Parts: sequence; structure tokens; C-alpha cells
Amino acid sequence: MNQSKLIDADGAQLNVAIDGSDKGKCVLLWHGAACTLKMWDHIVSRLNKDYRFVRFDIRGVGASVPSQGNGQYTFEQYARDAATILDSLGIDQCHIWSMAWGSRAALAFCSLYPDRVRSAALYDASIGRADVVAQKLGHQQALALQAEAGIQAFKLPEGWNHHQNDETMRLAMSAAALFDLPSAAKKLLIPILVATGDHDPNLNSSRELVTTVASARLEVMNNVGHGSVLQRPDLTATIFTEFQNSLD
Repeated sequence: MNQSKLIDADGAQLNVAIDGSDKGKCVLLWHGAACTLKMWDHIVSRLNKDYRFVRFDIRGVGASVPSQGNGQYTFEQYARDAATILDSLGIDQCHIWSMAWGSRAALAFCSLYPDRVRSAALYDASIGRADVVAQKLGHQQALALQAEAGIQAFKLPEGWNHHQNDETMRLAMSAAALFDLPSAAKKLLIPILVATGDHDPNLNSSRELVTTVASARLEVMNNVGHGSVLQRPDLTATIFTEFQNSLD
């Protein structure tokens, strides 16, 4: 299956892609900050025989069009949008996979719609304030170490950061500051994988998250920086598959 569609959600038109096997586990993918659903292309191409992937651009991001008016750029709204997507596809429950900013939005969704989620893999997760400068520095350091180790850099997927409207994209990203993530984390009961690179400054917050959630475990990725799914789709896919296999 390989399908793209626009789904109406509270006045917004959400760009949604469905890929993979109808018989596979359904995995809802949340993109990172300033990314689009295309950031998952390498993952989908690697694992689409085993999973049914549902990915979408947050309203105002990528090819998704926001509704009219103010107040729509919140994690509560994004969670409702995700639930609407699942409803429109006839999906009762799903597994979650997210990266960076998307892990913040995904955590909010898990706390607001716990009955819709079977497990969550939160990559590059942070429940505190992000240090963007340190993230960029760690990313470059990790790439240098990978090159020294003979690991060839992965080409970024085409369109991974292309947006129809950069202004609405920036507005959409501002939602992270408006949601109480530490309190939401305490509500989580599902199996959770937190996977963060050793050169990602989010690692400290990832450790805090794991101590907050009894059902969570931490996987530290060696020589990996912020933006792990884009940087090492091979390694992140392997870790996700091992996590899913542990649930069976």
C-alpha cells in the first residue's frame, strides 16, 4: 500500500501518507521541528514490509493547510487531528514513533488519548527547554565521529523540510511551549522506548523522562546527535524493530 490523501480536521486540511503492509502493525509517525512527513522516507522504505505506517504533516506544516482563526496551534489540537486521521482510516489503536519536537507532540497525544496507543518510541525526546545551539553542535560532532568510523552519511530525503508556508510552520512549532509535558509524562502507562544519541543535549531530559515513567526504558545511541532518524535511519530502524519485537 502506498497512498496519499488530504483529511479534513476541524477546518484544516492535513496531508497524510499511508505506506506498508495492511497486515502489519499500524505505526503513527510524528515529524520533528521544521520537518515534514518526508523525513521518514528512509525508514518507510526499510520497514514497509513489516508495518503499516501512517504519517502526516502537522497543520500549517509541509503540505498541510491550517484552518482560519487563532488558537489552533496547540498540542491539544494536534492530538485531536491525529485522532481524526486514525478515525478516518478506521484505525482504533496504533504504535507511536516520533523524533525530537515530534516526541513532545507525540507524548501529549499519548497522554490525551491513551486508549488509542499501544506503545511509543520517542526518539531525541525532551520534556524541558531545548538548547538549539547545543543540538546543532552535537549533530556536527556526531557526523564527524561517524565519518571517522567509516559510516557513510545518509542523504536527506527530498522534501524533508519543504513547507508551503514558512510562517504557519513557525507558528505550528510554537505549540511546544504551551503544554505541561512533565505532568503528561506521569500519566503514561504504555510500553515506551526513549532513544537518544550520546551527542544530543536532549539526552539529559531523556534520562529524566525515563525516571518519570515506570514503563519507559532508555537506549543511548553511540556517536549520534540530534535528528537521529535523519542522521542514522539504519540504526534507528534496528532499535525500533527490536523494541517492537520485545512487545510480541
